[in-house]
Amino acid sequence: MPGLGRRSAGHAASIAAIAACALAGSASTQPRAPEAQPPAQQTPAQPTPAPGADLAGDAKRGKAVSYTCLGCHGIEGYKNAYPMYSVPKLEGQNPQYLAAALHGYRDGDRSHLTMHAQASTLSDQDIADIAAYFAGTPLKPGGKAPGTVPQAASLCTSCHGQDGVAIAPIYPSLAGQHEDYLVRAISEYQKGGRKNPIMKGFAASLKDPDIAIIAGYFSSLTPSLSTESRPYTRFTVSSD
Repeated sequence: MPGLGRRSAGHAASIAAIAACALAGSASTQPRAPEAQPPAQQTPAQPTPAPGADLAGDAKRGKAVSYTCLGCHGIEGYKNAYPMYSVPKLEGQNPQYLAAALHGYRDGDRSHLTMHAQASTLSDQDIADIAAYFAGTPLKPGGKAPGTVPQAASLCTSCHGQDGVAIAPIYPSLAGQHEDYLVRAISEYQKGGRKNPIMKGFAASLKDPDIAIIAGYFSSLTPSLSTESRPYTRFTVSSD
């Protein structure tokens, strides 16, 4: 569910850069040209967390609340039926990001009928607890790329890390995520299925070959996200 989808989720991640330029005023009575200061260093724009996304989560309660989520997110290799793409891996993800994603599905900022139906019944505390459970132990950034970062993916690393581990908890880690899910997520940002202005602006300029390179790069990284194991109930037949 978190990330997510009973048949989706979720999912990819938010990036962009902002720049500022300051001008100094005149200190004398005689007018003179203002002294232009050098442009500020470009830094990733920080998204605004969803209300309630910063609540402390109880993973034990989250396991109980999220039993229906495991019907999709607890099965290795499970796919969304139509269109067909892999349901995202959630274990190792940042709980803050999973909570923000669930808020997006609940509030309509992310378009997915099953996920909206699931999330619409959840309170802010439910979301925090579910996110804590599915995240498990979040991946820790190593800070270095395992090899050469493809040019198409270079801008992504400013938020999602060269090793695919997000630089801040509000961003999703992408290391080891399903390649077809990453392609789908970028496509949704392009087409408005996910309403994030930063990601929409970035994704708008990407061509299909660029998207394929980005998804292929991040999906190949390790250590990676994984699928939460689904607990199976074993039935035994009484001999009485």
